[in-house]
This record gives sequence, C-alpha cells and structure tokens, in this order.
Amino acid sequence: MKKYIAVVLFALAAVQTQAQKFALLDMEYILKNIPAYERANEQLNQVSKKWQAEVEALNTEASTMYKNYQNEVVFLSQEEKKARQEAIMQKEKAASDLKRKYFGPEGELFKKRESLLTPIQEEIYNAVKDISELRGYSLVLDRASDTSIIFGSPKVDISNEVLQKLGYSN
Repeated sequence: MKKYIAVVLFALAAVQTQAQKFALLDMEYILKNIPAYERANEQLNQVSKKWQAEVEALNTEASTMYKNYQNEVVFLSQEEKKARQEAIMQKEKAASDLKRKYFGPEGELFKKRESLLTPIQEEIYNAVKDISELRGYSLVLDRASDTSIIFGSPKVDISNEVLQKLGYSN
C-alpha cells in the first residue's frame, strides 16, 4: 500500500513538473564575462593582501618579542618577566583583533566584498528575472553551483542571453 501511494505521488509530481518550464545558467561563466566583476575581485585581492601583510607584521613583532624574551629570561627579574609576557600577549591580541576586524564574519573584507559585488549580483538577478518572466520559466538553476545536475541541454541554458541583457555579448 505504501509503495502504491509513493508511486501515485511520484506520478503526480512528474505530471505537474512537465507543465513547468525550466532553464539553466552558468553563473561562473556569466561572472567571468563581466569586466566589473573581474575588477572587483582584483580590488578585493589587493586589499586582502595589504591587510594580511599588516596582520603578519604584528604577528612577526610578537614572535620577535617572544624570541628575545626567551633569550633574556634568565637575566630578568620577576617584574620584568611579567611585563614582557604581558607586552607579548598584548601584541598577539592586537594581531588577533586586527585579523578579526579585517577578515572576521562581519569584517572589513566582508563589507568591501558586499559593497562591490552586490550591485553586480543584483543586475544579474534582475536580468534572469526579466528573462524568466518573458519566457515563462518557473525555475532557473545554476549549473555551476548545483552538482546534482548531470546533464542540461544547451537549449535551456540562458547564460548568453543573460549576458546580452546586461550588455555584454559573447
């Protein structure tokens, strides 16, 4: 009985699915063909390298302070040891805080990425939405991010159409 119900539900879903129109697009392909996206990525890479260098400089300072402390520890009084240890810990904390500020979940890199890429993503979304409404697509899948798509006919791929709508011909 359970098998019968499952087969009936599957058949109903298959009939209902046939009435809907689907399309595919390749977001990686689209983004590679938008110069603004490439420029934004390059800008993000440059900023990221600069900030990473700042964090690494603080970490190097902390490491140097620790090595010097280890070399001189036998000559230091208890107060000097404690002061040096605190200075090292403060430097390590400063590096950690800076790393979190730049690269944390709500950090500067996240904000910068969002400010640079969100307008591009919104343009793509609006183009896909317009094409979907025009052609009557119920669903548009991204073949670049969905690994469960085994095959998609080039006839249903709207990537080039999206690029044309955005003003980029390929």
